[in-house]
Amino acid sequence: MSNKNGVEWSIRVGDGSSMVLEPEHEHVVMRLWDRLKGLVVGFVMRVCMFIKKAWDLGVDDPRKFFHCLKVGVALMVVSLFYYMRPLYDGVGGSAMWAVMTVVVVFEFTVGGTLYKCLNRICATFLAGFLALGIHWIASHASHQFEPYIMGISLFILASATTFSRFIPIVKARFDYGCTIFILTYTLVAVSGYHVDNLLSMTHERVSTIIIGTCLCIITSMLVFPVWAGLELHLLVPRNMNKLAKSLECCVADYFGRGDEESKKTLHGYKCVLNSKSSEESMANFARWEPAHGRFNFRHPWKNYLKIGASSRSCAYCIETLTSCLDSKNQVPESIKKHLESACMNLSSTSSHVIRELATSVTTMTRSATINVAVNDMKNAVLKLQNDLKSLSDLLIQPHDHKENNEQVSSEMTVMPLLEVMPLVSFASLLIETASRIEENMVKAVEELAESAQFKQSEDEVKLKHNQATNKIVSDEENVIALQRV
Repeated sequence: MSNKNGVEWSIRVGDGSSMVLEPEHEHVVMRLWDRLKGLVVGFVMRVCMFIKKAWDLGVDDPRKFFHCLKVGVALMVVSLFYYMRPLYDGVGGSAMWAVMTVVVVFEFTVGGTLYKCLNRICATFLAGFLALGIHWIASHASHQFEPYIMGISLFILASATTFSRFIPIVKARFDYGCTIFILTYTLVAVSGYHVDNLLSMTHERVSTIIIGTCLCIITSMLVFPVWAGLELHLLVPRNMNKLAKSLECCVADYFGRGDEESKKTLHGYKCVLNSKSSEESMANFARWEPAHGRFNFRHPWKNYLKIGASSRSCAYCIETLTSCLDSKNQVPESIKKHLESACMNLSSTSSHVIRELATSVTTMTRSATINVAVNDMKNAVLKLQNDLKSLSDLLIQPHDHKENNEQVSSEMTVMPLLEVMPLVSFASLLIETASRIEENMVKAVEELAESAQFKQSEDEVKLKHNQATNKIVSDEENVIALQRV
């Protein structure tokens, strides 16, 4: 240790070496400085990571960035009713309700915005008129009974509305409206007890709410609109394609034919399993949207939910198939090769059927080859079932043994059943997947094509046109032949 005069202090340790002593306060200062520097660097790194993730999110889906701009524009326009004196005098102090309306009802999709706007307007009107009517009845009664009438009416309406939110249909379509009804009725009823001109106050609040909701609807529908129906229409076939890819990769990996790319896309079925809530919300919002693009106002959005449910039913089977990849019981290669071609063929035909259905939903046209693809899948199922039936012959194998370099006899050895159970389970699950595709997914897409009136494919239209032309030509030839006779 050295002092101010430059004298250095050292000590001698047991092995004969010396150690220089340094002031303890310098170590404390360095530790504090390192910790402070580490905190600052860590904070800066986290901020940079957050900015990078936000940038990637905006690059992947620019519509989210435009949605932020739309909300900002709507709030800026509606705030003019509060900042500009002529507009403020027209709506009074209730201008803040327009700002609050824009904040709470503006959603990412047009359907979500319409759902909240229409629920808010209807609930506000209904609650306002009920509150005015009950206030009029209470005011004409004795002043002593007025608070009891208002309190009892508030209890009955709030309880009944809250109970209605447990009804599935009401909860799916009017849950937000029920909440606004309770809020509006409570505010009008409670504040109207000490307000003389209740009708004027109600008129101002309803007017500002209508201004805010109309502004949200116009901005959402005209400025880079995001339609919930179109999002659902694209989500369902995209999940179907992921399902087909996962099925192919799973079977290929089981028989050792997979690569690094297939392992990455193997777990695409998990997106299908996790998409139920998003599909239901999109279908609910799509019901509120007007006709747009290829979709009419009464487009059968419920059928998309049936297709999604059938896709998840197949995804559960694929999830069980993937668990067979990690099985500790290894099946002999000779047994695997016996079923390999049939399993690979069935997975290929099943994936082809799913992709055909996905293309049909995306293009909104009836597939001309779907019946052929389904028949190929059925034939592949029969082939695999026949191979499973002949599997018992492979379990019993002859085994020759020799004594004194001479072949004595041939014994029959039976392979343990536990060694082939994983393969049989895998093949059975594959057959079950094909069965669910045929019984559930194909029928769900056919129902959607019938309800939405899908167009005929070009090949089918050409085939019918050629048949009609040939029929006309044959009829003309018959007429000419009869004239000659």
